[in-house]
Amino acid sequence: GINAEYMGLIMEKGKEKTVKRVQTFGKKKNALAVATVEAGHGNIRVNGKPFQLVEPAALRAKLYEPILILGGNRFAKLDMRIKVRGGGQTAQVYAIRQAMCKGVVAFNQKFVDEESKRIIKDIILQYDRTLLVADPRRPEPKKCAGRGARARRQKAYRQTLS
Repeated sequence: GINAEYMGLIMEKGKEKTVKRVQTFGKKKNALAVATVEAGHGNIRVNGKPFQLVEPAALRAKLYEPILILGGNRFAKLDMRIKVRGGGQTAQVYAIRQAMCKGVVAFNQKFVDEESKRIIKDIILQYDRTLLVADPRRPEPKKCAGRGARARRQKAYRQTLS
């Protein structure tokens, strides 16, 4: 049969009780992270693994930024399941942190109140705008008569005649 939790419902003594849950996404280049944020106990998992084991270790500090700037108390009552695919390691880390921040903002707007959402949003935007707003830059396509998007063959005015 169909898993009740998957449907977003918990069966409780014959009556249905909906779970407080929001889904948000973060993007960077070709990386896409989808975060499912629900009321819980502060568990954060990325692709099924604990949040602390994300590779590369050098970029792990970037993942802790949302928790450090908003304070751990705002994440303590939330469970996050993040699925990330596409792009490279750095782009994936940036997509994850964006999905996390957008998830906290969306959860507070939907289930807490507008005032706390506005406070959180202001703190995030003051720190780094890319935590809420996706970076629209994309690689420019390569053109003919050159090696790349802008590079061209070098022009020589004085050719040696041989």
